[in-house]
Amino acid sequence: MAHPGSTQAGRVMSNNRAATTQQSFPMNGGDGPHSYLNNSNLQRKATDACRTMIEEAIAQKLDVKCFSSNPFRLADLGCSVGPNTFKAMQHIVEAVERKYLAQGLKSEMPEFQVFFNDHVANDFNTLFASLPTERRYFACGVPGSFHDRLFPESSIHFMFSSHALHWLSKVPEELLDKNSPAWNRGRIHCTSAPDEVSHAYAAQFDHDVEIFLNARAKELVVGGMIVLLIPALPNGIPASQSPFGVVFDLLGASLMDMAMEGLINEAQVDSFNLPVYSASPEQMTDLVKRNGCFTIERMELVYPTSKLVDRFCGNECGMHLRAGMEGIIAKHFGSGIIDELFDRFSKKFVEFSHQLESSKRGGAQLFAALRRK
Repeated sequence: MAHPGSTQAGRVMSNNRAATTQQSFPMNGGDGPHSYLNNSNLQRKATDACRTMIEEAIAQKLDVKCFSSNPFRLADLGCSVGPNTFKAMQHIVEAVERKYLAQGLKSEMPEFQVFFNDHVANDFNTLFASLPTERRYFACGVPGSFHDRLFPESSIHFMFSSHALHWLSKVPEELLDKNSPAWNRGRIHCTSAPDEVSHAYAAQFDHDVEIFLNARAKELVVGGMIVLLIPALPNGIPASQSPFGVVFDLLGASLMDMAMEGLINEAQVDSFNLPVYSASPEQMTDLVKRNGCFTIERMELVYPTSKLVDRFCGNECGMHLRAGMEGIIAKHFGSGIIDELFDRFSKKFVEFSHQLESSKRGGAQLFAALRRK
């Protein structure tokens, strides 16, 4: 959970679409000092902040009486390497158990099976080596992109995805075309970029979420639910005014500084773009309604991310960012720049802390509880 991406090289076949090239963006595996395992407190706290909302969605909207199959099947889409996914899955299992008891169905309490999904490059060895010994479910791994089908039709009762869907299946192609108005020279994201760049990001997100929802609609049983936690922007707030937008600008500025000093090639920066996008509630609502297979049981912005980012010093924020971004950066620039890049980023984080302070109102995450019609 809280993993970027859940994507891999593959073909989108489930929706009778043309083949689409996808990219994979794994988190740092293992249990070392720069691993996602040891640098994912931000995502854990963001998920914890929504725990009550998840429990309320299950208690109020999940109709377990309409489920006849045993076991009860759950899936975490974009689980990464733990430990966040284990905590979330345990809370969800306990909430479903309480729902059965509240409905007077103690004698029909099912067993639980949890599918941990992430792309094939994910460190599943670390994930399963750290599985809790005391758990109330049977565990299995499902490697593959969540931008495609993962499960048999009508086989899953509850799906969860935390801080994963904001990763795009690929960088928008227009950003890499020097003749396009969306050529993103000197920047690595849509923050502080021309409208054409932002539009390209938004269009790619729309495309990816359409495929995601179509796949989930086939896999969920009628009455099943999916809960999404996604970094988001309030309606009308540009990415440059969010804490993470400022962070991406600082990372891009660090790369440009290195290019100016001849440590990397400026053309490499011009051709590098982070495949992440923060949607607005309005945009996400439109996508769900356009799909037509789900009712929106609850959708709202919660827990400003600034409350979390403010707790980081420059080095801590750099470690968090490195755990998630090192793979994609090293693939493009080479691993030799990583230490220098994040050292520079940490210093810029301190130097431009006033920008983070002024970006507070733009930071949020979107909670969405959707039920399969």
